[in-house]
Amino acid sequence: MNASPLTLVKKTHSCVRLERDGQVLVIDPGGFTEDDAAVGADAILVTHEHPDHFNEARLRAGLESNPAAQLWTLRSVAEQMSAAFPGRVHTVGHGDTFSAAGFEVDVHGELHAVIHPDIPRITNIGFLVDGSVFHPGDALTVPDRPVDTLLLPVMAPWNKISEVIDYVREVKPRRAVDVHDALLTDLARPIYDNQIGALGGAGHGRLAPGDSVRL
Repeated sequence: MNASPLTLVKKTHSCVRLERDGQVLVIDPGGFTEDDAAVGADAILVTHEHPDHFNEARLRAGLESNPAAQLWTLRSVAEQMSAAFPGRVHTVGHGDTFSAAGFEVDVHGELHAVIHPDIPRITNIGFLVDGSVFHPGDALTVPDRPVDTLLLPVMAPWNKISEVIDYVREVKPRRAVDVHDALLTDLARPIYDNQIGALGGAGHGRLAPGDSVRL
């Protein structure tokens, strides 16, 4: 495992950039995040096909900005990107492990959380980076190993705050950092902060888009 510290840069909604030793890994540069969220990335990971996580224009901008950049994702996204970037798009699923720009990644999970019983569930994978930082996408997947930093989908059409709190309790990270938060209003944020912080059993924080933290 690489001993150099990771820096987490929060982008809008569910997108984050992880940086270490000049290498950049971006997860879920979707339609709610900044146009250049994936620009300069060495590796890009996408958890599922919903447009707030997968945006073709943002992926193209990232892959075109760095001819060596590669994309790892599930089949539904890979099929839409592989023809334009031959040899640079990799399909992965639950149980897979791979190295991406020097980051070691384990894949966990298979299905998106239930939005409503009448809406068919799509595939969704989560990524555990360097055995430390876990991005679950749109699911409450619990990895089969300890997690230091949980990227917590704090507010979505498919969850409620009691489920978010119980998810933190079940994963037991050292810290939880909010993602999936673009729909959470400023009025509601203190309520979520207070309840998750008081009841989750882990350190809890949130970053404004553009803010960073050393992990």
